Amino acid sequence: MIIRSSDYAISAVREDQYPKDNLPEIALAGRSNVGKSSLINSLLNRKNLARTSAQPGKTQTLNFYIINDEFYLVDVPGYGYARVSQKQRQAFGEMIQDYLETRANLKGIIILVDSRREPTKDDVAMYNYAQYLNLPILLVCTKIDKVKRSQVNKVMAGLKKKINLNYDNVTVLTFSSVTKLHVKELGDWIEKQLK
Repeated sequence: MIIRSSDYAISAVREDQYPKDNLPEIALAGRSNVGKSSLINSLLNRKNLARTSAQPGKTQTLNFYIINDEFYLVDVPGYGYARVSQKQRQAFGEMIQDYLETRANLKGIIILVDSRREPTKDDVAMYNYAQYLNLPILLVCTKIDKVKRSQVNKVMAGLKKKINLNYDNVTVLTFSSVTKLHVKELGDWIEKQLK
């Protein structure tokens, strides 16, 4: 995928605030601090388009980024962050659910998991939910540069133990925003969903 332009478009918390142009969309989901902003910036070859934060739980809206004036990447709030109140977590969950269940132009979902840790209950729930919605899924193991090469197979085995990857609509990638590992494959997967 060749990126000719990329810009922040809009933040939304409900349907009437979503873009109205009916362009296709790809959602990005993952727990807080999993590296969604870094992945967006790496993919788009931008430094600070998506703001990275040392403080997890910063993204509290659906953030739409318009790419090549052809489609949107949609960064959804991270899940599983303990310092957010139960009420806020429920509101985030409802906002994400409304978006994923009602958006007709949603063409796929990228679910990020931290390769240094076993998938959490929230990761498994998000994956199963995306399966339930019958969305094409790209499961991305982030921060793979922080895992010893000798441990990568162990990471993948742990992933398969927790998450059932035996579906036709699932692709799995390891990813590093530091070394740019599999940035091209990430772009290729997105391009395929837009066709």
